[in-house]
Formats: sequence, C-alpha cells, structure tokens
Amino acid sequence: MPTKLDGVFAGHERALAVNRQRLELLASNLAHAETPGYKARDLDFQSAMQAAGNRPVTLASTRQGHIGTADNLRPAAAMYRVPDQPSSDGNTVDSNREKTAFAEASARYQATLTFLNQRIKGLKLAITGSR
Repeated sequence: MPTKLDGVFAGHERALAVNRQRLELLASNLAHAETPGYKARDLDFQSAMQAAGNRPVTLASTRQGHIGTADNLRPAAAMYRVPDQPSSDGNTVDSNREKTAFAEASARYQATLTFLNQRIKGLKLAITGSR
C-alpha cells in the first residue's frame, strides 16, 4: 500500500534508475569503442524521466516478504546515436563524446544521491527533533 512517504522519494528513485540505465549504456559504448560494426546507443534523460513520471510507484512481489521491482522503472527505450564521423568499419562510438556523456550522467547520479541524502536527513531531523 503506497504511503505519502513514497511521494517524497519517488522522483529520486526514478532519476537514479534512469541515470543507472544511461550509465550502463554509455559504459557499454566505451567498452565497444574498437568493435567493428558496433552502434552506439544512448537515451534522452528528460524524455525517460517524463515517461517514468507518468506512472505511479508500485511494488510487485513474487512471494510474501519479498520486495519486487517497481513497475514504473522499466528500462527506457535506448536510441542509436547518429555519429558525427562514422568510421570505415561501421562503428559509431565517439570516445570523447561518450566520456563527456558519462561524466555528465555520473554527476547527475551523484547529485541525485546527495539530494536524497539531504531529504533523509531532513526527515530524520523532523522525526527526532535533534541532529
């Protein structure tokens, strides 16, 4: 049963899930920078967050006592990236572009963790009344 407390963390939960998926895609792109024919993929963070934001946070479990995955955190659709300069072997990974995107996604992920940590500290302070 969802509580009002779920709403406090829902946006952060979605942001972490979308950023995690994006970091996995970018890491895969970097790992395949020399693989002939590999097509670089990425996702649009804002579009993925909007899509995730339209669904309520719900948990599904397979057995009593187990915590399931949230239905609204299904992976966002990854898109193939159009290369600025395609290579002759068909690989579309631009290492510099991937590293920049990875650094940006890492910063977003860390910022979300920081916001979440501050939210938890604020709730703890409100509950206990002390630091």
